[in-house]
Amino acid sequence: MKYGYFDNENREYVIQRPDTPLPWINYLGSENYCALMSNMDRGGRYLYLRDNKTKDFWSASWQPVLKKLKIKDQKAKSNSDYEYECRHGLGYTIISSEYSGIRTKTTYFVPLGENLEIWMLEVKFEPKKGALGVKSRDLSLFSFVEFCLWDALNDMTDYQYNLNIGETKVEENIIYHLSRYRVEQNLVGYFACTNVTAKGFDTQRKDFMGNYGNWSAPRAVVEGKMNNSLAVGWSPVGSQMFNFNLKSGETKTFIFVLGFTENIKEPLTKAEKFEDPNVIEKELEKLKNYWGGNLNNYSVQSEDPELDLMVNTWNQYQCRTTFNWSRSASYYESGIGRGMGFRDSNQDTLGFVHMIPEKVKERIIDLAANQFEDGSAYHQYSPLTKKGNGSGYGDDHLWLTVSIPAYVKETGDIRFLETEVPFVGGEKGTIYEHMARAINFSITHLGPHGLPKIYFADWNDCLNLTQEKEKAESVMIPQMVVYGAREMAKMAELIGKKEDIKKYNQIATEMTKKVNKVAWDGNWYIRAFDEDEEPLGSSKNKEGQIYLETQAWGVLSGAAEKDQAIKCMDSVRKHLWTQHGIMLMTPPYSKFIPKYGSICVYPPGLKENGAIFCHPNPWAMIAECIMGRGDLAYEYYKAVQPAAHNETADLYKTEPYVYCQMIAGKHHKDFGEGKNSWLTGSASWNFVAVSQWILGIRPDYEGLLVDPCIPKAWKGFQVKRIFRGSTYYITVRNPEGVSKGVKSVTLDNKRLTSNLIPPDKTGGKEHHTEVIMG
Repeated sequence: MKYGYFDNENREYVIQRPDTPLPWINYLGSENYCALMSNMDRGGRYLYLRDNKTKDFWSASWQPVLKKLKIKDQKAKSNSDYEYECRHGLGYTIISSEYSGIRTKTTYFVPLGENLEIWMLEVKFEPKKGALGVKSRDLSLFSFVEFCLWDALNDMTDYQYNLNIGETKVEENIIYHLSRYRVEQNLVGYFACTNVTAKGFDTQRKDFMGNYGNWSAPRAVVEGKMNNSLAVGWSPVGSQMFNFNLKSGETKTFIFVLGFTENIKEPLTKAEKFEDPNVIEKELEKLKNYWGGNLNNYSVQSEDPELDLMVNTWNQYQCRTTFNWSRSASYYESGIGRGMGFRDSNQDTLGFVHMIPEKVKERIIDLAANQFEDGSAYHQYSPLTKKGNGSGYGDDHLWLTVSIPAYVKETGDIRFLETEVPFVGGEKGTIYEHMARAINFSITHLGPHGLPKIYFADWNDCLNLTQEKEKAESVMIPQMVVYGAREMAKMAELIGKKEDIKKYNQIATEMTKKVNKVAWDGNWYIRAFDEDEEPLGSSKNKEGQIYLETQAWGVLSGAAEKDQAIKCMDSVRKHLWTQHGIMLMTPPYSKFIPKYGSICVYPPGLKENGAIFCHPNPWAMIAECIMGRGDLAYEYYKAVQPAAHNETADLYKTEPYVYCQMIAGKHHKDFGEGKNSWLTGSASWNFVAVSQWILGIRPDYEGLLVDPCIPKAWKGFQVKRIFRGSTYYITVRNPEGVSKGVKSVTLDNKRLTSNLIPPDKTGGKEHHTEVIMG
């Protein structure tokens, strides 16, 4: 079933019915203030409307009252039907409804630079056709939000404590949530209607809800009156009541602000600032323009409209959101107990560096500062304190050799490699030295087969193979070493370190030989060796015979010889490919095997135990592009592309406008169901795969490479790319129907000698490029 559609002109996804298979959410806020917003205004932004004559009441967003829905492709059977529409835009959401002649439109967003969110509700009386004698409506509006008690984990666990610390006060139409939790910080939460004076309020949840009340029929709404309660302990909330009349065709606007501050005087200032609907509209327009600028650096017009809308808007939007929030707060992550993942954050930069490279530079410096002097790294760090925690992963440090080259290629900022950043412990080293130590750690901590040790895990967090012996080895890690060493050799050449060119090329060559000698299983690469020196991901295994990661990384690192590349990727096609994407491994483990770790905890077909991970699927796309097999790369791309699932939402379930972490594999009863959407490395890697490898517009150290690998049936496409300050309009033509190969490149009517467009060092100019494939 289809629940909505893409409005490309407005860059919005329009949800036409609220009963989506799962909550389809949006992120409000850009950097400091994060608000999760579902298509039914959850979590917890409730607006209730009440007809004081009939005592009927409903929600402005369908939930939580849940009135009978009017489905748009059916005729309404009675006047009790509820119409609904939700528009998720870039940093804002608009929910509209119509019930019993009352039409509402609620706009939610976080203004740029503010630590607060705006709700602007417009209520209009539109009498039903044929309705006689009703010239006005006597209505009440009830707003509601519940405050967290300052410590998210404590709020859910230590009830004997936290149910006795909440305090509120109400002054000048503002509800204040006060705190003695950290007196020195003067923490204040607040909720207010800025443009209409409230008739009453409640700040104690039990007074608003009533004893044994529920969200669908709270006492205050049912009875049409408030208790003006002030919370001292128990559960502080913010709720206000407004009585108003509407004549036929009349509209009433209510503006609410919900915010957080460390300055007790700020709420009144903010209430005054945001009391005018015209100001709200201007702030919303600023937000739209901001996002339009963010997404302006890469756009495509191809023969696939779904590819275009994902590349031009939704994939980039998700990349920015994931860059901001890492894996902190979503409907699948609590935001408690972890900060920014070291591995995650390095990869998140890849899909964002073309937008605001300066922020990527800052992020890389923060990450490098959480690397130990021996080259290893913390597993994560706090974005507030910049301090790391957790360690012992065999791969974390190596992701610096992926993110840093990507930044340098995008910007041409070679001098960044000379930037000094401290290691954990205080010693300083250049960014180049940080990468060097990352590689050195992996090549000096080897197991029995001469491969780097996996320690607690590598990219696959659930391959926990290391026990007391510390002998378990990864095959993906040495492939990453090959990739990183080759990038180091290229950068060494750029900065004139001649000895390092030879050194890193030699490291890449030697590690390639080791991998191909001990980890090649005949038709594919082994995944790892356990503590007993036994292989995982081998044809000798009854379960877990083949894994995706080492096949794709064997190719994209350059470790695989040509015949090996063909064999291992053909094995991916034969054993791992399904119509919903490529499974991470197969066959899944049917029982728990302690020495393999938590990968066996999951039922077959879920998570690392045989699910279709949307994060490494792009690695397979890139590998196929390297091999020139554009039709396969494109088929793999479409299989996990969210927009391609818009017509099959009841199966896919997660949002059709953002990538999810995984899709249930073929060994699971819910095969094809998406899981864990939004904050995932799937966003960045899918953008890299489609923009840089399938479309082939790829930054390199010395310019912009044009190297498409597309379906043979495509006649061509057009890309607009802003690169190092200049704008390139690139037209690609495919007259011979090939997947890969460039015959000629013309830049501003001048024929180039290669498919590398040299950067315009003057900047700020527009350039027109024509590329002929063949």
